[in-house]
Amino acid sequence: MKKRGRGIACMWYPIGFTVSANPSAAVVKVNEDGTATVLTGTVETGQGSLTVLAQIAAEELGISPRDVIMVSADTDGTPVDTGAIASRTTYVTGNAIRLAAKEAKKILFEVAAPMLGVRTDQLETRQGRIWVIDFPQKNISIGEVAYYSQVKLGRPVQGSASWNPPTVPLDPQTGQGKPFNTYVYATQIAEVEVDTETGQVDVLRIVAAHDCGTPINPMLVEGQIQGGISMGVGFALSEEMVFSSNGTLLTSSLSNYLIPTTVDMP
Repeated sequence: MKKRGRGIACMWYPIGFTVSANPSAAVVKVNEDGTATVLTGTVETGQGSLTVLAQIAAEELGISPRDVIMVSADTDGTPVDTGAIASRTTYVTGNAIRLAAKEAKKILFEVAAPMLGVRTDQLETRQGRIWVIDFPQKNISIGEVAYYSQVKLGRPVQGSASWNPPTVPLDPQTGQGKPFNTYVYATQIAEVEVDTETGQVDVLRIVAAHDCGTPINPMLVEGQIQGGISMGVGFALSEEMVFSSNGTLLTSSLSNYLIPTTVDMP
């Protein structure tokens, strides 16, 4: 006999460290060819963080993400970063890069304004160029301004910044405070079918709803959600560390430590 059941789980998850400082720093340099180099101490572990961070820098500078060169995880040459942990990279490191890019853009505007005969507050960046707002015929390439600033004025177009999520320590008397600056929320529902004679469990459907703020790269967000679901299915149904009586790990390879494959996912 086969029976069906549904389960629901809700969660909230804080971003960053509990009260403790967890800063990120970044340097953004605009090159003479209109590209930008970003220096960050964070580490790419397969979650797509460098892609997202390049998008953040590109949007602030008004250039294509393809024109952003990411230099990361070199402790000799990149700024400090607390680490690719606690779901903090996009939020904390991303804000540091955004602020550094904003500082570099400020220099671009200060150099471009007299070249275009306008004030800095009349300028905007997009498509790799600096435009006079409401006067699209007046524009100049970011690369040309960066070249003029560095070669002619001796002023490299470079910004640096750091960012640490603001928190409030918990009051030991009242327990009140703000241990994290932001949170994410999610609900997941699973529908399964169980063969009561054999014990076989088939996952028929999983519905996941995640409130993750503004997704900078929706495809990567969806991939992380799907990856998390896969890990949950494995944790519940197939993954197990089995030890012998003398303490030897018996499930020491992927041939016997069974993680879900694509055919196991609903």
